[in-house]
Amino acid sequence: MSIRSRRLRLVERQPQDPRDDELLRTLGYKPVLTRRMGSFGNFAISFSVISVLSGCMTLYGFGLNTGGPAVMMWGWIAVGIMVMFVGAGLAEVTSAYPTSGALYYMADQLGSKRWGWYTGWLNLLGLLGAIAGIDYGAALFTGAFANLQWGFEPTPGKTMVIYLCILLLHGLLNLFGVRLVSILNSISVWWHITGVAVIVGVLWAVPSHHQSASFVFGKFVNDTGWNSHWYVILIGLLLAQYTFSGYDASAHLSEETTGAQINAARGIVRAITWSWLAGGVLLAGLTFAIQDYSGTQNTDTGVPPAQIFLDALGTSGAKILLLIVIVAQLFCGNAEVAACSRMVFAFSRDGALPGSRWWRRVSDRTRTPVHAVWLSVVVAGVLAAPSLYSTTAYGAVTAINVIGITPAYAIPIFLRLRNRRTFRPGPWTLGSWGPFVGGIAVLWVTFMTVLFLLPQSYPVTTETFNYAPVALAAVLLLATIWWRVAGRRSYETPAYSNARETAGLEEEIV
Repeated sequence: MSIRSRRLRLVERQPQDPRDDELLRTLGYKPVLTRRMGSFGNFAISFSVISVLSGCMTLYGFGLNTGGPAVMMWGWIAVGIMVMFVGAGLAEVTSAYPTSGALYYMADQLGSKRWGWYTGWLNLLGLLGAIAGIDYGAALFTGAFANLQWGFEPTPGKTMVIYLCILLLHGLLNLFGVRLVSILNSISVWWHITGVAVIVGVLWAVPSHHQSASFVFGKFVNDTGWNSHWYVILIGLLLAQYTFSGYDASAHLSEETTGAQINAARGIVRAITWSWLAGGVLLAGLTFAIQDYSGTQNTDTGVPPAQIFLDALGTSGAKILLLIVIVAQLFCGNAEVAACSRMVFAFSRDGALPGSRWWRRVSDRTRTPVHAVWLSVVVAGVLAAPSLYSTTAYGAVTAINVIGITPAYAIPIFLRLRNRRTFRPGPWTLGSWGPFVGGIAVLWVTFMTVLFLLPQSYPVTTETFNYAPVALAAVLLLATIWWRVAGRRSYETPAYSNARETAGLEEEIV
């Protein structure tokens, strides 16, 4: 083992590294959170938030209708490649600015206060949408399990009750400190990897009938009501793009990570890579095991993967696999609440939210932003309320996640490109490849943002309406109004003025 490798391993074992806190003070913040995460723990939170057993499973029914197996499989491959560009570009900027504020702080430093302001609001919208999408998906799968076990009828009202209970559980778990969050995320990694292996292995070994490769990689299905196949193919990319979101969690937990400049950046890239591989295997395993395509689409359980398990394995086998998925989704939702609460804490610390003094408070006992945790949970509960009366509301919630958080990923990368001559990279850097990778990332994010503002089903009615544009317009309007009323005076990142002072000192030294 090299000397450098031994040093990195020693850093991971240390609960605190004074160099991390020194850097944080240089960036303008007083350390108030506890550093208990190492390299694996930081990777684990992003891997848990991406969660292929959540995203792939909860939107699998959407994929069956919107392009079918061909779009799901090839879309997963293509989107995964493009997301690697976005993740690598974001990781480079994270290495330079490892703070809980993450995206908005990067935009503030590389652009201006207004760049940071709008990036923060978009990031917050995306994170809240992610909590809603993940935990509501877990509620749907829990209802499907209860249907098989006890004959439970998963009506929208009952599903909402399950959803609120899951939110409450995640709120409570996040009150015990980052140590517990880190442990749960580490368990989550192995649960996801083992779970995918078990699900795919069982679906391959047990059923006597499997679909052909031409079916899995070539069957196109359009049950959206739209006539244009190309439009349906593009809309079908939502499954993959929704799943590949949330990896900014590594950046948001950087103030609680040792060796954050390297470990937070690595956590982003590694989480995307392993999720890409695991998700491709999972989607293939599910699709090969479909016994009745129409029956899977219109399942009484309300969850198409549950019907695949039922048809292929029988009731007992289906229950076991559903439990594996549900536990993975619970891990995922808990990690997302942790990431979102840190974003709320950091944004409030810089005076950006109404009632910032309340939301930025940290528990003296656990060093956890308790009020930020509860705000995240409550708002996520409100976001899923349209599911009580709209059959397509869940798809809209996932779109809210994508169109909120994905542009927020691209803004720091764009500003890094715009300031390529003055940008000072951290120890994790793309070097001369930075502008090329960043350019591809920005183009991809722009394309996906426009795409997911479009309607997903035809005819467009109150039930099939895509609420993502409404949510995006609402948050931008709220951000603009609050900026004019109070934000331009109350919002200020400490390092924003400190950076100019530092630049002046450097000039004196030179």
